[in-house]
Amino acid sequence: MLPMHFLIATLAGGKEIRDSILPSVLIVTYKEPEKSSSQFGFYKQAEWRPDSTMIAVSTAYGYILFFHITSTRGDKYLYEPVYPKGSPQMKGTPHFKEEQCAPALNLEMKKILDLQAPIMSLQSMLEDLLVATSDGLLHLIHWEGMTNGRKAINLCTVPFSVDLQSSRAGSFLGFADVHIRDMEYCATLDGFAVVFNDGKIGFITPVSSRFTAEQLHGVWPQDVVDGTCVAVNNKYRLMAFGCASGSVQVYTIDNTTGAMLLSHKLELTAKQYPDIWNKTGAVKLVRWSPDNSVVIVTWENGGLSLWSVFGAQLICTLGGDFAYRSDGTKKDPLKINSMSWGAEGYHLWVISGFGAQSTEIESDSKSIVKQPGILLFQFIKSVLTVNPCMSNQEQVLLQGEDRLYLNCGEASQTQHARGSSAHPEHKAAGAKSPFADSGVESQGLSTLLGHRHWHVVQISNTYLESNWPIRFSAIDKLGQNIAVVGKFGFAHYSLLTKKWKLFGNITQEQNMIVTGGLAWWNDFVVLACYNISDHQEELRVYLRTSNLDNAFAHITKAQAETLLLSVFRDMVIVFRADCSICLYSIERKSDGPTTTAGIQVLQEVSMSRYIPHPFLVVSVTLTSVSTENGITLKMPQQARDAESIMLNLAGQLIMMQRDRSGPQIREKDSHPNQRKLLPFCPPVVLAQSVENVWTTCRANKQKRHLLEALWLSCGGAGMKVWLPLFPRDHRKPHSFLSQRIMLPFHINIYPLAVLFEDALVLGAVNDTLLYDSLYTRNSAREQLEVLFPYCVVERTSQIYLHHILRQLLVRNLGEQALLLAQSCAALPYFPHVLELMLHEVLEEEATSREPIPDPLLPTVAKFITEFPLFLQTVVHCARKTEYALWNYLFAAVGNPKDLFEECLMAQDLDTAASYLIILQNMEVPAVSRQHATLLFNTALEQGKWDLCRHMIRFLKAIGSGESETPPSTPTAQEPSSSGGFEFFRNRSISLSQSAENVPASKFSLQKTLSMPSGPSGKRWSKDSDCAENMYIDMMLWRHARRLLEEVRLKDLGCFAAQLGFELISWLCKERTRAARVDNFVLALKRLHKDFLWPLPITPASSVSSPFKNGKYRTGEQLLKSQSADPFLNLEMDAGVSTVQRSQSWLGSIGPTHHEIDTASSHGPQMQDAFLSPLSTKGDECSIGSATDLTESSSMVDGDWTMVDENFSTLSLTQSELEHISMELASKGPHKSQVQLRYLLHMFMEAGCLDWCIVIGLILRESSVISQILLLIQSSEVDGEMLQNIKTGLHAVDRWASTDCPGYKPFLNIIKPQVQKFSELTEEQVQPEAFQPITAGKTPEHTGPRAEESRGPSGHGSLPQGEVGGSGLVGRNEEDAARAEEEESFQDGTYDCSVS
Repeated sequence: MLPMHFLIATLAGGKEIRDSILPSVLIVTYKEPEKSSSQFGFYKQAEWRPDSTMIAVSTAYGYILFFHITSTRGDKYLYEPVYPKGSPQMKGTPHFKEEQCAPALNLEMKKILDLQAPIMSLQSMLEDLLVATSDGLLHLIHWEGMTNGRKAINLCTVPFSVDLQSSRAGSFLGFADVHIRDMEYCATLDGFAVVFNDGKIGFITPVSSRFTAEQLHGVWPQDVVDGTCVAVNNKYRLMAFGCASGSVQVYTIDNTTGAMLLSHKLELTAKQYPDIWNKTGAVKLVRWSPDNSVVIVTWENGGLSLWSVFGAQLICTLGGDFAYRSDGTKKDPLKINSMSWGAEGYHLWVISGFGAQSTEIESDSKSIVKQPGILLFQFIKSVLTVNPCMSNQEQVLLQGEDRLYLNCGEASQTQHARGSSAHPEHKAAGAKSPFADSGVESQGLSTLLGHRHWHVVQISNTYLESNWPIRFSAIDKLGQNIAVVGKFGFAHYSLLTKKWKLFGNITQEQNMIVTGGLAWWNDFVVLACYNISDHQEELRVYLRTSNLDNAFAHITKAQAETLLLSVFRDMVIVFRADCSICLYSIERKSDGPTTTAGIQVLQEVSMSRYIPHPFLVVSVTLTSVSTENGITLKMPQQARDAESIMLNLAGQLIMMQRDRSGPQIREKDSHPNQRKLLPFCPPVVLAQSVENVWTTCRANKQKRHLLEALWLSCGGAGMKVWLPLFPRDHRKPHSFLSQRIMLPFHINIYPLAVLFEDALVLGAVNDTLLYDSLYTRNSAREQLEVLFPYCVVERTSQIYLHHILRQLLVRNLGEQALLLAQSCAALPYFPHVLELMLHEVLEEEATSREPIPDPLLPTVAKFITEFPLFLQTVVHCARKTEYALWNYLFAAVGNPKDLFEECLMAQDLDTAASYLIILQNMEVPAVSRQHATLLFNTALEQGKWDLCRHMIRFLKAIGSGESETPPSTPTAQEPSSSGGFEFFRNRSISLSQSAENVPASKFSLQKTLSMPSGPSGKRWSKDSDCAENMYIDMMLWRHARRLLEEVRLKDLGCFAAQLGFELISWLCKERTRAARVDNFVLALKRLHKDFLWPLPITPASSVSSPFKNGKYRTGEQLLKSQSADPFLNLEMDAGVSTVQRSQSWLGSIGPTHHEIDTASSHGPQMQDAFLSPLSTKGDECSIGSATDLTESSSMVDGDWTMVDENFSTLSLTQSELEHISMELASKGPHKSQVQLRYLLHMFMEAGCLDWCIVIGLILRESSVISQILLLIQSSEVDGEMLQNIKTGLHAVDRWASTDCPGYKPFLNIIKPQVQKFSELTEEQVQPEAFQPITAGKTPEHTGPRAEESRGPSGHGSLPQGEVGGSGLVGRNEEDAARAEEEESFQDGTYDCSVS
């Protein structure tokens, strides 16, 4: 039974509780009779005898009661497990009964001792009990209840001094009423840490082995006067004194002088706990865990906190999560009267105090059966606490009493998790293991980023039944196999097969006790154990793949008990209880079918001169780290050998290097198979307060800095790295420069593993979930558990590179920083590293009160300029800091205007846009407008439409006097909205976007028009905007003109659609200028190229196609049916199949305009309902065109299916089929066809008939040509245009004859119409020539004409998106018509008002 110590203060008389293991059951209760309880008083403190046979209890009136624990006669047990008949379980186990059954025990009071003064403290010390009473005496009592005739020691006679070196006669306490309030014995320091009733603290040590007043001497620190309690850590030789101020002061003893030195303090900071850090009250209890790796602290006012050995805070229940219920009401913190750790530190037993409210609640409810206020907290701990050899692995492995938590997402699980649904997150990383020795590549992101998901491995119940709790565990390098050690034996588990392997022979399992931890070496488990039957210490190696049996193990006898074990490459290093270190070599041996490992002793090193007590050694590691870097070594291949031993001695990191000063042994003298190892130098201390050490044995030329470094975790002081410094280009290093440097840095998490190449630290953190809603507030009593939220352990990770770079820059080691940074530049978060470094230095220096003598910011800025990400880093950092610090930042990195221009030169427009925002805040509006214009033009040129929309908004904001408020940011705000809808707002497009995100098109700028009623309308209808809008329009017009002049119709369409540019009205004005076709042949060629449209080829037989008869109207009806804009990536419900839909216009906006990849490289686009009108039977073919039907696109309309039926009934002859296939071969992609028809519609509306002819030619649809000619006849058209068309057609004809005969058949089809047309031009030229045409007048014609032809209708027509897919033919067509009409009307009005 493990020593547990309870303080049970129940006034009604004492009770004794014994707790067994797994599950916790009450074994025996002792109730004091009324009579004697009034004599003794209530029980105060209990102490176990080290061999668990007795308990001593102190009472309020100065008595000590000794209880014997006796087991009841015979084989009786309180509880026994019941197995089904015939189950093989546990029948042959030697210790079956003791392990599996709860023992039936009795408590008998054997002896009563009266000390005649209240007992303050009771402390078990080896074979004696040390008791301090309130009259200032120390009693040494034998466990059998006798004082053995020894006198009690009066504290007043014990001399105290500041250290043991000062004169023997130290000052005496000298007060009559001084007594010890709390004390604890420290075995490794051989003395007592004591707290006196006046708050002074001290350490009393026997000068010789005799324990008498003359032989005791005390030391104390002068400055502590508010001590309340004490706890001692034997492994690290630390004494933790709780103070009335709420902090815990941790002292250690100076080895040379014997004085008490303050190591560190555990205190809450105002930064983390602003409302409670100074209101905790005095420290009530401090308890170190059984493995000495953490300490738990509680205060008078309640609350629990858990700290690592050297002061890193792991958990504190005074944070907001614990203090408030989910409804916001405040909870009382849990007050704790007593607490004690359970076995291995997996449990904390707590007796809670009774607040005023809880007692009265309890008096209401009569039915409380359970012992009031015993709480059990469960903990999981890192493997490093008990098995420090795991520090060269790169996984986080946590162990609980019956399960293991492993950080998942590595390759270990990806290979087998394809089919398993239980852990989908394992599938994230690549299939190659990141931990392979050669592995240079980074790990999967899910490993690097913390999240809650752990891979939980439940430990085999069969093993746990007789071996609870788990003491050690280890994972192999690849993260695929885990081994665990309980009370006896061990077991291992494969994460790939999800199977456990246990000893086949239970006797073998129960015959070994693993003592020094265990480690994996390739496929072998290496462990040190004690063989019970042979009474022999052994080192064993088991192969993973063979059965778990001693027959397959390689066993080596050892001289002394092994305390620690670690593996480095092919060496095993062992630390033994006689303070010696032994190195073994390990190799794989194949004897026929069986594979075993052979172990040979290489070297033994005695450390007894340096180590006072073997228990103080926390970890021992073999590393390739040394003060030399391998550059200066005589033989370079030795550089990565086992160079040195790292030993953590009670927090001091000691390094012993190989001694290379002696004569080097030449290889040929010794036998080739015998490696003669060099002796070790005397040890040097590298660092203090070290909790964990990480190194790796892998080598990587690219990242030498990170892989040859030594990482230390130092508790509250953060981390340290011992970094190698390399000379550049293998030059000879300066003799005066050291080759390594120790850099401290702080991180926000507690480190559990270091990923060397990825420059990351992994950890775990306690997170909470409230669950108190399960209990209603006014229930009979509020359960104690409700005071605690549900806790989950979450993975975390942190980048540390920026800390190291900064430390190097501070020390003027810029060259080293550069080498290190360049080696890591490929990491995905490297830009973030630079940004963090810049940000932290800026915040510190710009906000500092005093002037900084040697500022670091200029150095950091200069450093960042070495990297291509310089411009982005600076601007991102600026955007994340407040405006007040900008001047300081840009003074160091350069003028934002220059940086903006650099971005433009580097074609990095998004970053330039970010600089624009900074310029807008730092410069006058004129400057930012000038720069915005530059950027706007460049963005137009490159087709960055999102950016263009933002620039339009930005320029408007400057113009409308909004320059005081910074505009919304271009990079962050939009989910790249498919803006540009303003223009088509009244077509079938929903108004669902927020008006803010929609760039204004022109018509929403005029008050007179039907305004879209939304914030955009109000915002942009100010009169003052006119100049600004004019300015923007001028730029847009200039760009459109250039596109037309260069015959870039595809770009023009895209530009118009994306920016809501009103193409029609502009084309109307430019009809005789920019929108003229000067060279028909060139335009035709350019269109073929732009739209990837094949030039036609001469068919074998010129059969007139059934589709080319003029009777099918292809005009507006078609265009209305596709009344949304094909240049926007709309999802269409019908009319365009899914395949075609995905390749809409946006795909090809890129640096090249030819690739047709699936859209949308520009993020999520707006997807609107597309309502296709059901057409009347006459127009069947006009809607789809042959391509649609032959591609059997996903049509659902009834009409479409009917068309398909018609087709199947047509009996086509061979030649007709040939012709159709020819037709299809000469068509371009469907997307281009939609776009061309759309442009045709636009030019038609604007009356640019020459362009319509060109597009008609390329589509080779005679119906288009004839429609244009009809138009010309029905309306007065500019004679110049007619002349232009005529000459253009002749030119095309000539060109077709010479260069492209494929066009000839089509030209022949339209020849009669062209003839008619040329006659017409002859007539029209005379009268038209005398009429002056003004740009302003033409739109006026188009406006009213459109109205007359379509009948009057209001402007407020519902957009089709809101019609809700009614599918009524008439309604839809009418809507489309209205939309066209309204659009042309608005164009007209707008143009008049401008001109």
